[in-house]
Amino acid sequence: MPWTLYIVKCSNGALYTGITTDISRRIKEHNSSRRGAFYTRNKTPVELVYQEALLSRSAALKREAAIKKLRRKEKMELAGLKV
Repeated sequence: MPWTLYIVKCSNGALYTGITTDISRRIKEHNSSRRGAFYTRNKTPVELVYQEALLSRSAALKREAAIKKLRRKEKMELAGLKV
């Protein structure tokens, strides 16, 4: 089953990183349901700014951990956003 690592930009400019097997469902959850991450709940709407396909949940979790260690500037550059 393919996994997707993603970064969304929240309405307040914050970046949130997560993983999923269904990116469109997950973005909808972040924007309109209680199933979205607690962090993004009061920061809607969120906008998908980056996604990366990975072959396993393990690989996705490792990549997510690596990205979460990056500084904001590095995440912005990865997503192709202006710093």
